[in-house]
Order: sequence, then C-alpha cells, then structure tokens
Amino acid sequence: MIEIQVQLSQRSVELLNLPEDKPCFLLDIGCGSGLSGEVLTDEGHHWVGLDISQAMLDVAIEREVEGDLFHHDAGQGLYFKPGTFDGCVSISALQWLCNADKKGHNPVKRLYKFFSSLYSCLSRGSRAVFQFYPENPQQVELITMQAMKAGFTGGLVVDYPNSTRAKKIFLCLFAGVVVDKLPKGLGTEDTNSEQNTVQYSGQRQRTKVKRGKSIKNTKNWIKEKKERRRRQGKEVRPDSKYTGRKRRVTF
Repeated sequence: MIEIQVQLSQRSVELLNLPEDKPCFLLDIGCGSGLSGEVLTDEGHHWVGLDISQAMLDVAIEREVEGDLFHHDAGQGLYFKPGTFDGCVSISALQWLCNADKKGHNPVKRLYKFFSSLYSCLSRGSRAVFQFYPENPQQVELITMQAMKAGFTGGLVVDYPNSTRAKKIFLCLFAGVVVDKLPKGLGTEDTNSEQNTVQYSGQRQRTKVKRGKSIKNTKNWIKEKKERRRRQGKEVRPDSKYTGRKRRVTF
C-alpha cells in the first residue's frame, strides 16, 4: 500500500508539470501520514499538508516529515492568502468530500467552497492534481462541475484505462488562463484516443450542424426526407400545416 501511495504521489507531481531545478511551495490536501509529502520533499519542494484526521497527522509528526501540518476539514474552505501556492496535490482524498458524514453537510456546497477557496490560494497558471476513486460517473460529474464553477479548467487524466487493477483516475485542474494541453494518460498507444483524457471548461459545447444540412426532425428536414421518398417512387403523405410540428400526447 505504501509503495502504491508513493507511485501515485510521484505521478501527481509529474502531472503538475513544475519548473525543473526550482523548488516550489505546494499544498497537499489529505496528506495523511505524510507519504505523499515525503515525495514532495524528495523532489526538492516545500509543502503544507492538511488532513481531517488528527490521528493520521500524529503519525506524520512521529515520522518527522518536513512539511507544515494542519488539522482541517477541506470542505469548510481554505484560508490561505491569495496566490500562496505554486500547485496542489491530493492522493485518495477528494471523493470523501462527496459524503454527508454530518448533519448539515451538503456535498455540492462543500465541494464548491473547497474548489473556490483553492482557486484563490493558487498562483495563476498553476495546477492542482487530484488522484481519487469515484464511486460512479455521477460523482465524477458532481466534482468536475463544482471545480468548473469555481473557475478551474482542465479535466480527467486516466492512466491504463483498459486495465481493471492498474487504472488510475486523476483530476488535473488549471488555475487561470493556461495554454497547456491536458496531459495524456499512461498505458495507451493511441494518442488520438479520448478515453484517457476528458476535457471540460467553463464554456458549454454546442451541437455542430454541417453546412447545408437541416437539423433532424425540423420542418425542413421532414420535407426534404419526403421529397427524397417521392423521387424514389414511394408513397408519402401530403404536406399539411402540421408538417414538422411536435405532436402532443396525453394520457
């Protein structure tokens, strides 16, 4: 388990795409016993760790990790100065914000407060990388939607998408205007495959209609279809004032 935690931390740092040979100041959400923080230290970075479990932080203190540790519930928001951190990592913790463990806990509000406060304390152009274990697609949508509402762009990076055991999901977020493309997931040879990256942004996607083509089920589309059938010698109903209108069905 320790080896897997270290590997996930190393992969998260890789996805942060930090400047080479330059120590950065990073935030570790759900730092636990400090395993991920030790990876940050080994990479030459300074870090602050947050965790909701005081028992896990006590273990980190006993292990004498080099980060600054704080007992805090990330769902209540982060209270650091704007632009404090050069990046953020989180290993196996993000999915817990989707739970309502206490009376009054609202996962939607907690996620939005977390992401909006995280966006504020990150320097513009930096990244936040979350490795997490979603229970279902609805949970992924809930998390990414709240991150998008808070101002982030980015998306999911899926390593080894075709493997049951090796598959790992990372939410890679960009703070501010970023021209970088979303990183590719490991374990796929097809660089054009969309199954290892899922992008999203603050803009809604619109359905593209080819020039010269009518939208399906509209009046013009129905007339064109009927005309093609007439040219083929097939019998069709004559046009009327109801052609192309949606029918109302009552029960």
